[in-house]
Amino acid sequence: MNSAPPALADLNADELREMVTGLLQKVASNTEKIKADAAQIQFKQALIDKLTYENAVLKRLKFGLKSERMNAEQRSLLDETLDADLQAVADEIAQAVPESAAAQEKRTPKRQALPAELLRQTFSHEPESTVCTATGCGSQMKRIGEDVSEKLDYVPGVFSVHRHVRGKWVCACCQTLVQVPVEPHVIDKGIPTPGLLAQVLINKFADHLPLYRQEAIFGRAGVALPRSTLAQWVGSCGVELQPLVDALKRDILSRSVVHADETPVQMLKPGKGKTHRAYLWAYAAGAHEDIKAVVYDFCESRAGANAKAFLDEWRGSLVVDDFSGYKQLMGDASGQITEVGCWAHARRKFHDLQLANQSQIAEQAVRQMAQIYAVEREVKELSAEDRLRVRQEKSQPLVQTLHDWLMLNRQKVPEGSATAKAIDYSLRRWKALTRFLQDGQLPVDNNWIENQIRPIAIGRNNWLFAGSLRAGQRAAAVMSLIQSAKLNGHDPHAYLKDVLTRLPTHMNSRICELLPHRWTPV
Repeated sequence: MNSAPPALADLNADELREMVTGLLQKVASNTEKIKADAAQIQFKQALIDKLTYENAVLKRLKFGLKSERMNAEQRSLLDETLDADLQAVADEIAQAVPESAAAQEKRTPKRQALPAELLRQTFSHEPESTVCTATGCGSQMKRIGEDVSEKLDYVPGVFSVHRHVRGKWVCACCQTLVQVPVEPHVIDKGIPTPGLLAQVLINKFADHLPLYRQEAIFGRAGVALPRSTLAQWVGSCGVELQPLVDALKRDILSRSVVHADETPVQMLKPGKGKTHRAYLWAYAAGAHEDIKAVVYDFCESRAGANAKAFLDEWRGSLVVDDFSGYKQLMGDASGQITEVGCWAHARRKFHDLQLANQSQIAEQAVRQMAQIYAVEREVKELSAEDRLRVRQEKSQPLVQTLHDWLMLNRQKVPEGSATAKAIDYSLRRWKALTRFLQDGQLPVDNNWIENQIRPIAIGRNNWLFAGSLRAGQRAAAVMSLIQSAKLNGHDPHAYLKDVLTRLPTHMNSRICELLPHRWTPV
């Protein structure tokens, strides 16, 4: 029995003071909680309003698609983009307002039966015990039926059907029904297995096959998968994989050396039927860092503000070319981002000059830079300390000789000539170019990130354009995971299949376990 609170009259001054202090603290704590809850509600409402507006815009674009001045291929690509965006927005709204999921269940469309000729594999799901566990019962339950569901699976080259049988067991004594629950999936109540979802993503973002082409390919294999359905799958997968990409970004920005580069891509402006130049930015941990990872960031322009927004409060050594967009980062008031120059770009100036007019000065410059690269090949596998020691012993004299030679020849060439411009490029960036001589962790050039951005440059000829900003960002996210998986020697299909299998039940606090450079298959 709880004792009644003491009467105020029975309390002395100190006890009253203590009681009042406790009450004030409790009020303050409750006030702070109310403020935090109100802020969270306000944030969620703002997010819902934003997504609802975006959803309305996307629907208007989709229903007005026929009026767009585009050829058939452009219209098909935009159509699948809008379907993916609509599904992604719907999933994000469902995450912000979970109760909205119940409303979605009522709109489940009728599904065509999977082709009977496909190989079928049956999985039985039965309770571990058929003895009733209800309090005081313990009777043997009886199997009264089963629920059967089919999912379409894909391993490279072969479709098959996974047939899941879930027996229903009932206790005749207490009428308790027991059935193994359905495992959570990325696409709830959908037919695709993680293997099929992984293949669709690989086809689209690694092999750069638009969904209408995938629809045709799957159709020839005897499986009818409309591009609108494929687009919805892509949209949902993009939303589910985004936290993993965010974790990958955080891991890269936890390193002290980062590479950055960018490449142009076309982005469609619905309503005008025209494309404009957007940019895909790439960021990777330093070539000598202990992780192999790259993150792509899709932006509507090449403005330096995009790089600044991505790097945010990161501080360290940034390996870049001479693009002016990075200069504002180096001019940060904190002064904690250090520019590291790229010797490959400096060499390229002289190499192009040599090919153009057989310049002897350019040939000599290329030859001297080749000596610096010879040392880099020698120290590639060494520790940072040993690499720095060898660089200072062998590269430092070579770099000094090259500098003296460039200064001498600059005086001999006419102002404004191609040779003068090539020399000026190196001399203007000399401080940044020579920073690798003071830190063994720094790479000698930016080739590491250029190699990671090359697949994008090749693939853009196939996918023609990004259909929207959201579509570009989704592509960047999935390509980040695929390319990072390749860097770590993983089969991208096996990686994505496993990740999509584990994500629905994986704890968000342990999301880093699924990053490509940390992933181990189960």
